Parts: sequence; structure tokens; C-alpha cells
Amino acid sequence: MRKYIVSIVGRPNVGKSTLFNRLCRKRMAIVDFEAGITRDRKYEDVEWNGKVFKLVDTGGIVYDSNEPMDKMIRHQAILAIDESDLIIFMVDAQTGTTDLDKEIARILYPHRDKVMLVANKADSEKYEWELYDFLELGFHDAFPISASHGRNTGNFLDELLSLMPDTMEAYADEVKPAITRIAVVGKPNVGKSSIVNLLLGDEKQIVTDIPGTTRDAIDSPFRYHGKEYILVDTAGLRRKTKVNYGVEYFSSMRTIEAVDRCDIVVLVLAADEELSTQDIKIASYAKRKMKEIMVVYNKWDLVDKSTGTTMEFIKELHYQMPFLQFAPVQFISAKTSQRIHKIMETIVQIEEESEKRISTSELNRFMETVVEHRPPTHPTGRHVRIYYITQAAVKPPTFIFFCNTPALITENYRRFIHNQIREMFKFEGVSIKLIFKGRKKGEEDNEHQEGNNDGKLKRNDSKQTRSRSFGTVDNRKGRSKLYKSSSEDNEDE
Repeated sequence: MRKYIVSIVGRPNVGKSTLFNRLCRKRMAIVDFEAGITRDRKYEDVEWNGKVFKLVDTGGIVYDSNEPMDKMIRHQAILAIDESDLIIFMVDAQTGTTDLDKEIARILYPHRDKVMLVANKADSEKYEWELYDFLELGFHDAFPISASHGRNTGNFLDELLSLMPDTMEAYADEVKPAITRIAVVGKPNVGKSSIVNLLLGDEKQIVTDIPGTTRDAIDSPFRYHGKEYILVDTAGLRRKTKVNYGVEYFSSMRTIEAVDRCDIVVLVLAADEELSTQDIKIASYAKRKMKEIMVVYNKWDLVDKSTGTTMEFIKELHYQMPFLQFAPVQFISAKTSQRIHKIMETIVQIEEESEKRISTSELNRFMETVVEHRPPTHPTGRHVRIYYITQAAVKPPTFIFFCNTPALITENYRRFIHNQIREMFKFEGVSIKLIFKGRKKGEEDNEHQEGNNDGKLKRNDSKQTRSRSFGTVDNRKGRSKLYKSSSEDNEDE
């Protein structure tokens, strides 16, 4: 059994996205009184009475328009019609049959065996008396519903499932493998949709020279080297002062939500433009959310190149965004497909890095070396002790430091340790998390450390220059052995 594909088509502003949200039970598509909000195809699974199918939202078809955007929307809708097992042809019960409905009916007539005519906005029974008007479209009786109020939608779903009894069954207890979500983000008109189309190998997203073409965050499943991924194309983010409340505002919210629920963020920058404040804000938001990040410079074909050009770009990127020094950088051209394959190759490497685990013994040997060269100190002169370190989780890699008083670990020392971990264990493209935990009073005498060869910590001895915990060093001898690490001045957070 397979999952049937059901597309919703019709003219603009008949309520296709409203029905899409109603059946998905989520606000997946942007809905507004303005016509023509939906542009790209949007996919989502719908479950009803133990069955599941994939629902596709499409843009409103304007048949006789010569506008480039209307042509692209019509092309996307026709692609959805061709790939669908069932088509929901939506009309407006309050308006009746229009010339545009008749033109769309001509497009759908070759597929009439899989078309279900649905009259939306039938908010009460009085509108059902006028449904005979839709018989001239050449399909069966129109099924009356109200997508905004939910009227008759249950009966509609029952009727819909009766037309596709062989669709896949939904198993509530089915354990699905984790799928990596990749969000492609950036400013408007930097080529995000073009990159997504190249990675998918299909013209799934509308691409024009008009900034702000993409409005919704579009999830597109695909397979790469036998593994499932979801590629999320997002709307371009502009400065808040330039975003008016309405469609663009909700597009921005969808983009931010896409970053929140993704695993890897692909930040797309225009190589022929200087880095902007908005680029920095987008990157810093992804970093604060502990996302795995890679940077892609698009439009590389427009740059006059010489020896060392890429290094100049990387140097400027790290100067403007020092918190992204761990992120891999690729230079591509979506127009010529130059190095487009490098994106997925880099994403696979980032995934491997994010799942990497370091043994506790290796971590503690590393920490002992770090503290030997630069022990933790505090301006008050109080002793700072780090007992041991362990990796608690992956995706993102999380390291827990057990110490006497976490408040004594200064911000500079936290960044120093962060940089030392990156220098030693790499974690390229991956955000790492450091957690400092205190110990309860009375536990210090019973501590043990896995990193020591004998598996036990030595007891404190006033005659020894070092204690059993990291960071307790005799002031007279320890101070003279401190050195300034090259990573100390490289504070990337």
C-alpha cells in the first residue's frame, strides 16, 4: 500500500489554503483575504479514520494572465495535477460558477475520473440549493463544505477516502526513523529557491527575479545516498522595520519557525553583495538556537576571481561573524550549477560531526592538559576546581563540567574551553553546548575520575603543588607557568 496524493486546485481566493489547514489540523499555509497568497506547492500528511494520504496545496490558477508570477503559479498547479491520484476542484458556493472556473474545468476534464468537485463557503443550508449551477462544469454534484467553519468536513473526508480505499494505513505506534531537516535561509533574492530546486532535481519552487517570491516555508522530502532528508525552502528575511503586518509578517514567522524545527541551517549569502546586518542577525539567531550551520556563497559566477579570493571572503565572513568560525563555507553558483553537489556532501560531514562522541577518559586527559597550562581563576582569588568532564549528549554535542562552584567559572574561561574543545576535537559546522554543574557539600572526599589511569582521584595533600581536581594549583609555582593560548583572543561567542 502507498500513500495517495491529493491536490487542491481552483481559482484564487476560494479557500484552498483554509481547507488545507483544516485537514492538516495545523496552520501550515498562510491565509489572508488578499487573493494569490499561495504560490508554491505545499505538502502535508492528513490522517482520517485510520488512513493517511498526502495533501497538496496549490496557488490559485489565473488561466488567461500573462503576468510571469501567474504563469509560474499555473505551471506549479499543473504539475500537482499530473502527479495526483485525486484532485479536489474547489469552487465558491456563494459566488457560483465563473468564467475562470470554466477555464480550470477545461484543464481538469482530461483527468475527470479523479476529480472531486467541492463547493466551499457553504456556511449554511441556503447555499446548498444553488449548487446545481456547478453542473455545467462537467463533473458530478458539488460537495458542499465550509472550510473556515468546519461544516460538513467530516462527511467530506469520508467521501474522499471512499474514492481511494487503497491508501496507506496510519499506525499510531509506528516508530519512524529520525529525518534530518535542512532549512535554507537568507535575505530575499539570494537564490534560496534555485538552490532547493537543484538539490531536489525538480522545479518545485517558483523562481523569479522578484524579491519575496517565496512566502511559505515549503517542506520537500528527498533521498540522498539512501537516507531521507527534508529540505525546507524559506521566505527571505528582511529588517523588522521594513516588514509590514500581514502576509510578509507571517512569512517571516514561518521562516523563524522553520529554523526552530530544523537540524541544519544553510545560510545563503550573495557573493556579489556585501554582508549586511540582516545576514548577521539571521546567522546569530541560528547560532543561539544551537543549530548546525553551513554557509553558502551563491552567485559565485558574478565575482571577479583571483588567487586567494575565497580566503578573502572567508576572512571577511569571520571578521563580521566571529561566532561562525566553526561553520564550513562553500562557494557555488545556482545559475550554472557550479559545485552544487558540495552542499549535500558538506551536510553529510556535518551530520557525522554532530553525532560524534568523545570518551570520558579522553576528555579528562584533554582537560588535565588544558588546566595544566591555564588553570581557571577568579578575580576574588577563590579556588576554582573542575573535578571532571563528560559528554552527555549529541546533536548538539553537550559537555558537562563538574566543579566546586559554577559561578566562579568566568565567561572568558568558558570561551577558552570552548575554543580548546574545537581545536582538539573539531566539531566542524556543529554548535556545542557547555554546562557547568556544582557538587553537593560533602561529596568532594568521595570523588572519582574516569580519565585517570588508576580510576581514582588522589586525596588533597597540602605538600603537593596540585590537588586531585583540575584547577587547584599552588599560587607561587602555578602562576609562572601560565601561557596565553592562541585561542584565548579568539572568542567566537
